[in-house]
Amino acid sequence: MIAIIGAGVGGLTLALALHQRGIACTVYEAAAELRPMGVGINILPHATRELAALGVLEALEARAVPTEQAAYFNRFGQLIHVEPLGRFAGYATPQRSIHRGTLQMGLLAEVQARMPGVVQCGRRAVSVATEGDQACITFADGEVVRADAAIAADGIHSPVRKQWFPDEGPPLYSGVNMWRGTTRMAPILGRPTMVRAGWLTQGKMVIYPIENLPDGQVLMNWVAEIETTTWAPNDWARPGKLEDFLPAFADWHFDWLDVPAMIRAADQVLEYPMVDRDPLPRWTHGRATLLGDAAHPMYPRGSNGAGQAILDARALADALAADNVPAALAGYDANRRPATAAVVRANRATPPDVIIKEVWERSGDKPFARIEDVISPGELTAMIDRYKTVAQYDRARVG
Repeated sequence: MIAIIGAGVGGLTLALALHQRGIACTVYEAAAELRPMGVGINILPHATRELAALGVLEALEARAVPTEQAAYFNRFGQLIHVEPLGRFAGYATPQRSIHRGTLQMGLLAEVQARMPGVVQCGRRAVSVATEGDQACITFADGEVVRADAAIAADGIHSPVRKQWFPDEGPPLYSGVNMWRGTTRMAPILGRPTMVRAGWLTQGKMVIYPIENLPDGQVLMNWVAEIETTTWAPNDWARPGKLEDFLPAFADWHFDWLDVPAMIRAADQVLEYPMVDRDPLPRWTHGRATLLGDAAHPMYPRGSNGAGQAILDARALADALAADNVPAALAGYDANRRPATAAVVRANRATPPDVIIKEVWERSGDKPFARIEDVISPGELTAMIDRYKTVAQYDRARVG
């Protein structure tokens, strides 16, 4: 039996992948009850391919938006670059935008339908140890559970990671604070689009629909990002204040979107800093290892956090199905740790929106007459394609 610590996207996907391969597991979740949390995320083709293989993508698609294109703008609302996404770019599987809570609850429903009783809530794991050929998981109430392996998919504040790396300290602040919200509004740009606009010094926005509503409107997810030294430790439920960030976008009135109006009409606004952690020298310790944000928390700059957790789950399930536990955990570590470390570093230095920074620098943060006078289309495409290769969702790899 495999013990999975944490019922987030990574932990639940791993449970489904293990079940598909005939490997028993139990999922231990610290929360007393699982409820939808967070805001929007994108699931890129490399991750939707894995969800399709697990037989869960079709059920999730009913509440997701088929993202057709990515569009990049400067802070004056001028188009820098547009590219097709997912099936519209020739991939075999789509790109989907969805509420994180909808994704997690959808995965939970599939786990409960296929493996009734496998998810146990109110079970806070505090440490793991290896004793002979077993992993021993100790819970907050003092109970100890034994398993063939323990997989810590317990998030950026993972107690298991802290146990192994006690001097690591808190997550690393990027210098960028984020305010995130959702707004019910009319669609923009004629088709489902992931918009990145502006740059961090003056303020940057990421905007995309995550649900089509019955009245013809969409639930629009948006993220306001601003460079600032003022921030508080991340708390996923901290309410945000409009006065702390709205002034940076007060004059963002474009012919395709009134940004201040969208922000003011939000259902809710949450605030948290953009943080990550440095890549680790190893994830696996005896018969236990890390997965997802516990292993490789990354900036949300390339739509890859949940996707990389899904890829972790596939790789680990394949390894456990093919080999004994120690060899499987070692092979998973050797396979996924370098790959995800490259994404963490790319999200810091050269994420897809680096093309906006390049235009911002070359144009002197001024409106341009023609984007071709600032940068060539070939340069823009090359920058984005390099990131796709690092994050392992280039067409040659994914198909």
